[in-house]
Amino acid sequence: MSTEISKLLAIEAVKNVRKRYCHYLDANRMDALAQLFAPDAVCEVDRGVWRGRDAIREGLSEAFKAFDTQNCGRYPFLHAIANQWVELVDDDRAEGRCYLIDLVTTRPPSESPFLLLGLYADEYRQMDGHWLISRTRLDVVWPQPNGGGGDPGNGLVLPN
Repeated sequence: MSTEISKLLAIEAVKNVRKRYCHYLDANRMDALAQLFAPDAVCEVDRGVWRGRDAIREGLSEAFKAFDTQNCGRYPFLHAIANQWVELVDDDRAEGRCYLIDLVTTRPPSESPFLLLGLYADEYRQMDGHWLISRTRLDVVWPQPNGGGGDPGNGLVLPN
């Protein structure tokens, strides 16, 4: 297989991790969600910074509960991502950016469904043949910008 095809396959595999993250979070599949993270991963969102799979699972579970005001157990919000940009840094590390449109599904139709607009800044590591999120940061653009920035492979701002 050519090097270019291998690179494209790796980039698609990395993109799929972020897509699965959104589906698992929205569907309240927290055990599957936690497995998308490296054991020592760092996740920085508007609710705090969590280190390690267990803390990330716990933090995202609490966020889910906070938005599941109607106790549906699934889809109190939808994380729509777009414009995924992934750069392979080396054979086992990649960085990515994508837009986030975060929608609340439990608000009355007369209210705006927008929760926030932002960008994910991600670092991925390949471990045991699987791409995993090793560091991620949510840069909020609206309603309250929180900074961040940079491009994948060129100064991307990630949590320490």
